Amino acid sequence: MNEVYILTGGNIGPRMKYLQNAKKEIKTRCGKILQQSSVYETAAWGNEEQNAFLNQVLKVETQFNAGELLNAILKIEEDLGRKRELKYGPRTIDIDIIFFNCEKIDHPGLKIPHPQMQNRRFVLIPLNEIAPEKIHPVLKKTVSQLLAECPDPLPVNKFN
Repeated sequence: MNEVYILTGGNIGPRMKYLQNAKKEIKTRCGKILQQSSVYETAAWGNEEQNAFLNQVLKVETQFNAGELLNAILKIEEDLGRKRELKYGPRTIDIDIIFFNCEKIDHPGLKIPHPQMQNRRFVLIPLNEIAPEKIHPVLKKTVSQLLAECPDPLPVNKFN
């Protein structure tokens, strides 16, 4: 079995419903959800002229290899109405693989650990909630250390 950390997020439509649907589909299609962070609300990153995002990190146990997991996630995004029209643009759901075991993967279309995670508080804050001691396999720092050093100024707040 493989241990995976996945970030879900979205900022179009009923945001919480999309997160819940993504979680349900990940459980059904990908594997067992072992842990989940709180849901956080964050101002849009990259393209700031859009609605705030809701984000959540899931720890998942899966039998899939990284490529199979990516294919399953892309299908879930598509089935939940994800359109890839604008980089950093609005979306119903975005699902990213943050960590896959302790592996370093660098293939076209699949880079693990997520190459920008250390620069994004909306990834690190929910990840830190459930895995503060997880070590980044490239940077050799814990999630907690990465969060303390993160240059991202955007506020990330728990969503009620």
